[in-house]
Amino acid sequence: MREKSPRLPGGHGRGWLSDYLRRNQHVKFIAPAVAVLFILSIIPTIFLLLISLTNYQLGWDFSRAEFVGLANYIRLLTGGDADFWHAVFISLAFMVIATALEMVLGFIVALLLNKYEFKAKAVIIGIMIIPLAMTPSIAGQMWKLMFNSEYGLLNYILRGLFDVSVVWLSKDLAFWSILIVDIWQFTPFVALIMYAGLRSVPAEPYESAMVDGAGPARILFSITIPMMKKLIFLALLLRAVDALKLFDTAYVLTQGGPGNATEFLSLHVYRLVNAQNGLIGRGAAVAVILLAVVTVVSRVLLYLQRRGEDA
Repeated sequence: MREKSPRLPGGHGRGWLSDYLRRNQHVKFIAPAVAVLFILSIIPTIFLLLISLTNYQLGWDFSRAEFVGLANYIRLLTGGDADFWHAVFISLAFMVIATALEMVLGFIVALLLNKYEFKAKAVIIGIMIIPLAMTPSIAGQMWKLMFNSEYGLLNYILRGLFDVSVVWLSKDLAFWSILIVDIWQFTPFVALIMYAGLRSVPAEPYESAMVDGAGPARILFSITIPMMKKLIFLALLLRAVDALKLFDTAYVLTQGGPGNATEFLSLHVYRLVNAQNGLIGRGAAVAVILLAVVTVVSRVLLYLQRRGEDA
């Protein structure tokens, strides 16, 4: 009986690729998603890293660009860009304040929706979805009209009640005005996630706690929050990352001004690379740093989540 010769890559038969796909059926299903991710995410990220190591400017041929190594990063970190550290500070401050307030307010709203049953609950939930359905740019345009110091709705109410008029988008208040818009738009997002989690919590632990005489605060911190921990961290991660990347709302309301009062990292990138400045290499370096900050924040939150699960 003649012995079969082994199949080699590139030889006869179905080949090594067919054999691999036969042994790993799941690869065929995830390959399209991996390809899209590679084209839309990995390749642009690699290009961003490479261009940040050059002095490339808008309108140049790539042949004119010179490799400058880490010069763009050194310039940023050593204060060569006077606005960079300010952008880092207000971006992190906005992330912390916005995320904290949205998590607390969203959780309170979810607790109230879960505790009380009333006929208009479905209507209330529907209204909460409206801010989420708006793009941040549309929400920013709407609130820009409301913030108008002369004809805006907010000042109309304040003048009627207290005879006070506020310049909402001034240098002192622009940051807080953007914060108000972000809280208005994304607190319902947190509330709906928390409400869905509360509806899925089993009733048995609450019944046992009530039999033991536990009060509302004890039930909240000993049963509700521990059982909701995964959802809380999910909402925290999504909102922290999104707040750190804020661009649309701030651009529509203030374009980073007055001065640089609301020039977050994303807006700082825009100012460096737009047609007025065209410093693509320097802007790419800021974008890479923003990407690094987002990655670090995400990793820290994921680490805290895993640590809480193991505790």
